Parts: sequence; C-alpha cells; structure tokens
Amino acid sequence: MTTREVLADQLAKARGRTLGLVDFDDAEVRRQYDPLMSPLVWDLAHIGQQEELWLLRSGDLRRPGLLPPAVDQLYDAFVHSRASRGDLPLLPPADARAYCATVRGKALDVLDALPDGHPDAFTFAMVISHENQHDETMLQALNLRAGAPLLDRGAALPAGRPGVAGTSVLVPAGEFVLGVDAATEPASLDNERPAHVVDVPAFRIATVPVTNAQWRDFLDDGGYHQRRWWSEAGWRHRQQAGLTAPLFWDARAGTRTRFGHVEDIPADEPVQHVTFFEAEAYATWAGARLPTEVEWEKACAWDPATNSRRRYPWGSAPPTAERANLGGAALRPAPVGAYPGGASAYGVEQMLGDVWEWTTSTLRPWPGFTPMVYQQYSQPFFEGVTAGDYRVLRGGSWAVAEHILRPSFRNWDHPIRRQIFSGVRLAWDVDDV
Repeated sequence: MTTREVLADQLAKARGRTLGLVDFDDAEVRRQYDPLMSPLVWDLAHIGQQEELWLLRSGDLRRPGLLPPAVDQLYDAFVHSRASRGDLPLLPPADARAYCATVRGKALDVLDALPDGHPDAFTFAMVISHENQHDETMLQALNLRAGAPLLDRGAALPAGRPGVAGTSVLVPAGEFVLGVDAATEPASLDNERPAHVVDVPAFRIATVPVTNAQWRDFLDDGGYHQRRWWSEAGWRHRQQAGLTAPLFWDARAGTRTRFGHVEDIPADEPVQHVTFFEAEAYATWAGARLPTEVEWEKACAWDPATNSRRRYPWGSAPPTAERANLGGAALRPAPVGAYPGGASAYGVEQMLGDVWEWTTSTLRPWPGFTPMVYQQYSQPFFEGVTAGDYRVLRGGSWAVAEHILRPSFRNWDHPIRRQIFSGVRLAWDVDDV
C-alpha cells in the first residue's frame, strides 16, 4: 500500500527536480532549443496543467479550471506539436511557476483527505510518473542546447570492470509471467497490465549494453556506409539524415558534446543517442539481433529458481546507488560492469538505468488491456491505431527517477529518434551462438 506520506514525498521530489531544470532566466526558459523539443516553460506549465486535470478536475471533484480555456488548451500535447510550441502565447515563466504552485497546494489538500489505500492514490502515482517523465524530456532538450553549459558535468559514478563487454548469458526456454497487476505494482501504468503467462524460446542476451568502444569498431569498419547491415527503411533514413555516428559525437576528434561540455568519448560507457535503425544495423554487423521486449523482460525480472517474478532485477529491495544509475544526477551512463550487485537472476547487468534499450517490438496492448484514467497515455500509440511507427524501449536511463521505474515499464518512440537517452543490448537465437 502506498501511503499519503510516500506520495507527498514523491510529489515533492519530482517538483524539486522540475524547478531545478528551469532555474534559469526568463529568456532561457522561453527558448526552444530544437524543433524536436518544447521550450522548457511549456513543459513546466504542462506538468501543472496535467496535475490539475487529473487531481482537481476529474473524478468526483470536477473543479473549474484555474486557467482560461484558451490558455489551458495551449498545453494539450495532442493539439500542439512540439515544433509549434515555441510560437504559442505561453504563460511567462513566473506565471507558470505560480500556477504549478497553486495546483500543488490544492492537490496536497486533496491528498490530505485521502484515506491510505484509496483507489485515487493511483492517480497521484500517475501524476508523479508524468512529472518525472517530463523532467527527463527537459534534460533531452537541455542536451540539445547550443552554447556555454548550464549544467555541470554530473555526479561521480562507480568504476566499471573489465571483461564484461561482449559477453552474454543463456536464458533457457520456458514460461514466465509477463507484465504486472495492480495488486503487486499499484503504480504500474495501463500498458504494463495485466500479468499473464507467456512461453519464450531459449535465447542469449548480452550481459551489458554495447559500449562506445564497440560502437567505434562498427564505425571504423565502415558500418555507416555499407548498405548490407541496414534495413531498407533504416538505410533510407541514414541517407536522408546523413547519419555517420551517434548524436553528439565528433568521431574524427574522438570527442562528444554532453550538456555543452566537450569531452573524450569514454570507451567503457554504454553507447547513447542512437536510433532504432542504427541499433538494428549494429546488431546485424555484430552477428546478433535486438531482443524482443518479452525476452528483455524475462531476462530482467524472472527468477527460474523460484519460478516467480522479482520486483527488480536483483530482488525486492528498492534501487540504490550501488545497484543502478538512476535519478539523473550523473548526467550520463555508468561504465559497463559498474553494478554487479544489480544483476538479474540470469546474470544480466545494468538492465535498469544507464540507457533505454531498443527492442524489435512495436507497442501493443497485453491481452486484457484496460485503459487507465489517462486514456490517451497508451492507446493512441498502439500498433494499428495510428499511422505512427513506434518501437518499444526498455530499462530506463540514467535520467529516470528510481521510484517510477519497474522491469515492466514500457517506453516507446519513433525509430528515427536519438535525442533520447537510447542505447543497445544485443540478443541471439541459441542456434546462432
């Protein structure tokens, strides 16, 4: 059961993080760094608007909106594309901050009156998840920003260990429980539910994500210029977009730009900022493939010794700095091998945090799917519902808040996107290894 105190603490942590990401002068917060991303001030007010919508204007409350309708609709993500948001008559930063504070005060009043274990506690958890997800989005925007750095280089991380890159483990064939239920994970979102049994053929999966050094081998071998490694759609996009290396790399100089800091590319970090198409091409070049999301979740959460799911790869204990790189303070992935204590039952490491990992799967509902109160969260993006082409990413990144991430958490994006903190983990059919 999630108590009011836990929810209040998580609300406060998310808001503190949000305000830290907009703690700049008004001109900076209004800037649109790239058409792919909203101005920071849009994300800020959108966070408040969604909190108001779900905690104050839905269910039994149905309170009148705090913003005029013409202003409120500016923050509807389905009405205004990211590219257009910089031209909208948005709330000034001071007004956006004040609006968020007013909404939060009223939301806490609602929370104070909520009995522990009440079903509406899920809506608070959903709002917490939403704000934290937008914090990650704002970090993506700040990483695209040109100019002198606004953020520091990030907190220290544990050292990696040699000998793990390029290794793999066997996941034997058999059934496992895919997904979760509200009883076991009350904060889980609709596309993670319900839990159901699936049978998975045997496969091998990489112990750790692909590193920058491994990716450099692909690049040096002409991987970006040889059509044979790429799918038809991938090669077409590679040519159109002029892809020659991961985003933010200067491959000739051996450097990358990270939040405005130019630095040597760390050989032992997971490669980051690659599209699905690049990940797919690398896997083919390496004699491997990308995992399905079902394979990924089995390798992450299933314990064959107990024939049951683990809440986290390592067990039931919550994430800590000794088990995973989460929470955003590092501003980068940790070296591979840095978290042996975070390994799954099969011995797979760094499955939560560091980089989102592309899978071959399109986003589909699990059998028995039921939309949650925010019905547009998942349904518009399911395969066959719209013309969008989305691929599922698993595992979270260094930017994800530790208390919103689960092995069942499903992310998705267009296969051409790479401003996201995306990386690669390889898989193999057992007959191929």
